[in-house]
Amino acid sequence: MTRTDVKSTLPLARVVVGSRGQGNVWLLLLLAGAFIFAGMALIATARSPRADQWTSFAVWILCALGAASVLRWRLPSHDPLLLALPMFLSGWGLVAIERLAPAFADRQTLWLAISVLAMLGVAVFPQVLRWLRGYRYSLLAAALLLLGATIVLGRNPSGLDFAPRLWLGAGAFYFQPSEIMKVILVAFMASYLAEQNLTRRARNNEPTGLSLRLVGPILLMWLLSMVILVWQRDLGTAMLFFIVFLLLLYLSSGDPRLVLGGALLVLVAGVVAYQLFDVVQLRVDIWLDPWPEADGRAYQIVQSLMAFAAGGIAGTGVGMGSPGYIPVVHSDFVFAAIAEEWGLLGVIAILSSFGVLAWRGLGIALNHQGSAFHKLLAAGLTMTLLVQALMIMAGVLKLLPLTGVTLPFISYGGSSLFACHIMLGLLLRLSAGAR
Repeated sequence: MTRTDVKSTLPLARVVVGSRGQGNVWLLLLLAGAFIFAGMALIATARSPRADQWTSFAVWILCALGAASVLRWRLPSHDPLLLALPMFLSGWGLVAIERLAPAFADRQTLWLAISVLAMLGVAVFPQVLRWLRGYRYSLLAAALLLLGATIVLGRNPSGLDFAPRLWLGAGAFYFQPSEIMKVILVAFMASYLAEQNLTRRARNNEPTGLSLRLVGPILLMWLLSMVILVWQRDLGTAMLFFIVFLLLLYLSSGDPRLVLGGALLVLVAGVVAYQLFDVVQLRVDIWLDPWPEADGRAYQIVQSLMAFAAGGIAGTGVGMGSPGYIPVVHSDFVFAAIAEEWGLLGVIAILSSFGVLAWRGLGIALNHQGSAFHKLLAAGLTMTLLVQALMIMAGVLKLLPLTGVTLPFISYGGSSLFACHIMLGLLLRLSAGAR
């Protein structure tokens, strides 16, 4: 291949891998918009169109174009893929909710607008990173207070007495403190570990000295949050916290003993939780063998597996499947609904999107020109999004027990959407400092 041939291929390569050329974001958003428009149109042909159906699409267009314009103006060196891919996933989420639970579509659309505004606020103001680092103890204490308040004041939007009360709020507005806790906990761990210079010690083959004095404050804060989460039976989020905590501690120290010790802790915690909590016992039992109770306690996971089987390669078509047989399909099981109506191609598209997001996020962690805090924060935020996505996707495929976490950017849930966009805003800010 000649030098001329190489140069001629560069524009296409930049579009595919998402270079820092800001013109590419418009093409990516155009393709995402065409996909979302097609999804909304297919829904309209499959049923009587809802009066406000196209409002969601219009709001998505405004959010996408507005965010791209603001970032191009205030943060021109950001990674455009970090905007285009989450906007694509969020738009797909609007299509899925419009299809599965149209009564919730307007609320999700409102939360998307709020979340994008919050994302831009975090991305364009560099002071946010300094606040997260400088006020880490205050922010974590405030988050723990809100999390603890759910024990006394917690509500469930469904109004069911037996449902977990993980939300604060009243009327039409509810917020789940554990979602924003993800961001604050990652920032706290990244800040604290960066101050211990574990990465420099590991690089110079110096003993890291993982003593109680070193990791004690992190373990204490993590333990407090875990106690509250287990008290509220939000075990999926508790597991997510622990995994991210373990990965960050390993990245900062390079000590493989942490992985082995963490795996043993997970095993012990799983056995204890299985004995103490009926909800954990139920999820493990139906994970191991759901078929004897396919019409009872395992109905949800069995219907999910049937949805995957019915989807085939290209899916049944938007509006042509039967995902409504799956209880709470618009939240925990939206991935199964997409697999049924979009098929293996849709599954690959979602997996690829999260894979590219993880690649870009970890690339920021590796190549950032700033401090160890910035590197660890980028890695922690990326792993939080990736691990959460893998947990719920593996759960609805019966590869893991169900955890109850949401699929980032896609599942119904305003608190989750808001927290994911806050993490996205931080990654966009950090991407401007990466090589």
